[in-house]
Amino acid sequence: MVELVVGKKGSGKTKKMVDMINTAAQTSHGNIVCIERNMKLTYDIDHSVRLIDVEEYRIEGYDMLYGFISGVLAGNYDIQEVYIDGTLRVTNYDIEGLGGFLDKLDALTDESIKMVVTISADEAELPPEVMKHI
Repeated sequence: MVELVVGKKGSGKTKKMVDMINTAAQTSHGNIVCIERNMKLTYDIDHSVRLIDVEEYRIEGYDMLYGFISGVLAGNYDIQEVYIDGTLRVTNYDIEGLGGFLDKLDALTDESIKMVVTISADEAELPPEVMKHI
């Protein structure tokens, strides 16, 4: 299941996601992973959450990000929730490829894994294939 947190820069998307992560850290029985760029959330999220910096692995573009997420999930079957912050920054602001990426993530996670993705864009700017994930 893929859930989007959408809004322009400065609209509170990351704050909302941090609250979701910290709530999940207190209630989830599985592992939680947060994928971001630049490790800005190091002191904001619960210490039990696995924080991964995609820049450390030189991830760029949807294909690399999808492969990376697949590898993370394959390496730990106890992951129940994955949070991805700043998706468009990681993918060079390729808004046209976003729908296909989200569809692939949705197929990868099915109902067993909750995936939350932040998108720094106005809903009106998003392609129609992205809207089904909102």
